Amino acid sequence: MSRTNTKLHDPTTNPLDDICPVCKSNRYLNPSLQFLINPECYHKMCSTCVDRIFTSGPASCPVPHCGKTLRKKGFHKAFFGDLKVEREVDIRKRVGEVFNRRQDDFETLMDWNNYLEEVESLVFDIVEGTPKMKREAEEKLRAYRAMNLAEIEENKKASMEDADLERRREVLEKEAVKQRRLAAVREEEEARRELVREKMNTLDMLASAEGNAEAITRQAQKVILKKSSARRNLGDIGVESNGSARDSGLTIRGLKKKVAPVKEEPYDPFGGVDLTPTRYVLQEKYENEWLDGAEKDTRHMAGGYSLQEYYSRTLFEAFSGLGVFIEDEVASRALPAAPPSIGTAAAAQVSGAKIKLEHKMELDDVF
Repeated sequence: MSRTNTKLHDPTTNPLDDICPVCKSNRYLNPSLQFLINPECYHKMCSTCVDRIFTSGPASCPVPHCGKTLRKKGFHKAFFGDLKVEREVDIRKRVGEVFNRRQDDFETLMDWNNYLEEVESLVFDIVEGTPKMKREAEEKLRAYRAMNLAEIEENKKASMEDADLERRREVLEKEAVKQRRLAAVREEEEARRELVREKMNTLDMLASAEGNAEAITRQAQKVILKKSSARRNLGDIGVESNGSARDSGLTIRGLKKKVAPVKEEPYDPFGGVDLTPTRYVLQEKYENEWLDGAEKDTRHMAGGYSLQEYYSRTLFEAFSGLGVFIEDEVASRALPAAPPSIGTAAAAQVSGAKIKLEHKMELDDVF
């Protein structure tokens, strides 16, 4: 029995249930029955019970084991079929009204992501947490609201301004689309009238003038095409200048400066080092009796072997040592530093001190 009551009075009860938990009215008998919920406890009840109990003022929830004080203005019809989703959406709206900072308020993307993670953790504690976690989350929410009330109001005002600018931009875009559509209709009508006038002029010229009829007709067609092209170009210029909301003088706050993406170059495994030989020029073919047989032998060429690889490697090995001078490298090479023990012994002998060398290394003369 207790399990049944718990399921019946759970805040996440399905709102599509046809029975009112207060007056036991059934939607089957009363098809116009409407159920309402209150964000304080999310217990559903019919609109008749809401009017009867809460019209005179605040009252306790009539559902057993609830006892929360409810007001009539807090009741509304559930938008979602699942009250869990309805409750989470209301909590997110309530938390979002307090934590209403934007990405532009943070210096780095990491700080912005940490802020979003903190907000999501707070929402999770209120929605799915234990009673202790819910109390701590609600206390944190109240403390943050009290400490940052001025910034919250400022951000709310900025959000309202942005929303108003967005609505104005949408209205201007719709008006621009409407004007372009009307301009296209007027252009088509003007083109139709112009075509009729040109045809009438052509017929008058054919009837009154002397000459080749085909030449007169071709000339009239050229004039018609020229005028239609000029009208089309003029319409495109008008759309570019007046059909876009960018020329309306509106500015949207918070937009970052757009930077053209850098064209991605193909990957270079040598890091930009130029490997073109500077001491020789690699030719397509070299006369060599040893290579003529290999070039015609399918056993060498069938596996994908290329004589150009052989030419390149051979010339590289032949010219690789021309820019190396051993004498200069030896002269510029630094002499090895003396071991610290030698300097210490010499200093001791000069100062007259006695040093006992316990570990003496003896080496055989290799010569």
